[in-house]
Amino acid sequence: MGRDLAEADADSMELWKTAEKVSGLKLRDIYWDGDDASMADTRNLQPAMTVTTLNLWRTVARKISPMGMAGHSLGEYAALAAAGALPAPQVLELVSLRGRLMAEAGGSDGAMAAILKVSLADVESIVARAAEATGGTLLVANYNTPGQYVISGRKDAVDQAAGLCKEVKGRAIPLAVSGAFHSPMMAEAAAELAKVLEKADWRAPSVPVYCNVSGAAEADPMALRGLLSRQMTSSVRWIDTVGALYAGGARHFVELGPKGVLTKMVKPNLEGKDDFTAVSVASLEAAQAYQPC
Repeated sequence: MGRDLAEADADSMELWKTAEKVSGLKLRDIYWDGDDASMADTRNLQPAMTVTTLNLWRTVARKISPMGMAGHSLGEYAALAAAGALPAPQVLELVSLRGRLMAEAGGSDGAMAAILKVSLADVESIVARAAEATGGTLLVANYNTPGQYVISGRKDAVDQAAGLCKEVKGRAIPLAVSGAFHSPMMAEAAAELAKVLEKADWRAPSVPVYCNVSGAAEADPMALRGLLSRQMTSSVRWIDTVGALYAGGARHFVELGPKGVLTKMVKPNLEGKDDFTAVSVASLEAAQAYQPC
């Protein structure tokens, strides 16, 4: 989780120290020498992931001139910082608060599951049937690719939907999360975060940011604030986001982050198109070697 970057660059290490100060967490101990359970805790993960992403951005920023930026869920905060819409230290404060609020809002009733190899029409039908059968909150939380969706809501409704997936020969994989993220079950946490977002130092971004809630480009700082305030209780429209980036002229997609998950989502979201490339930059070595097309 970004240790190589930090040990090679004093400014990168300083950003870890800033994250530890604003979060009150020993993030380097947790992610460089800690246990899996601590690493998976969203209170720890959100600031640590954001630091890693921002340090990767700092390393490659001089090499590229982006036409737009986007981030999936938590990653949208790093995208806003990279675009200059919010100062990096303030973003670290926001994601630290977001992680704590989401962990506290989780409770035992919320759950999420990835739905694979099921059409959108069938996913939406399954969600509606499971919600009606259980009387519980359930919705499509992530529109990741045409073959990968994530549902979120009350645990019994998620379990019911997982069973219904078998009828259409799909797969449902429970996610190891602490609550029903990107659903109305996060409303109280979202309201608390919105109060802080209201007071943040919003600025016009250097390039448009393509937002999770709409899947569209936005450059007005007040509009960005409003969309981010809704993000925690709204679906992540990643299919629309990738399509909008392409429609806006993007042909080379660069993912900055530890695992390269989003890079694998570009091709299925641009089915039928072959005039693009997508690369993952996940380490100091990859950042130093990276050359734009």
